[in-house]
Amino acid sequence: MRIQGPRLALAALALALAGCGGTGGSQTSLDIKQVPLVSGASVLAQARQCDQGANAFCALEAVIVDRRYHSSGALVASEHRQLRKLGWSSMAGDDGDEQAAESPGHKLRLTYATAANDLIGIDEKWIKRPGSIGLALSRTMFNRTAAMSVMLEVGPT
Repeated sequence: MRIQGPRLALAALALALAGCGGTGGSQTSLDIKQVPLVSGASVLAQARQCDQGANAFCALEAVIVDRRYHSSGALVASEHRQLRKLGWSSMAGDDGDEQAAESPGHKLRLTYATAANDLIGIDEKWIKRPGSIGLALSRTMFNRTAAMSVMLEVGPT
């Protein structure tokens, strides 16, 4: 049986969405609560982003703020210590300004950076972020609020 017209388009869309995030539609299982944030940190903005390219994936992206820190760098350093303390393994991020960690059991990958470093990456087109994330990062810079960008994905690197 041949699939034609609208059925072909629908089948292609279903395959693309099924591939997003890995096996079993795992993109729906991502939740910011899976990230062990430093105590007192809060989520300013979050968005899902999927790439249906050759290496399809979905990620949950968020901007995390905490006014107790004097700088975004201090917030990122504290988050790094928190992740290590809970058994997450450290690794290099996607660009030189990001850090990354994998959860125990390698089920999740977290990439994170200061607001300023992520905004540079967006501006230089090294990374892509949803518009709402870029806008939230910009606002934290103008408000001088300690902030970091996080991207949570399913699976190891």
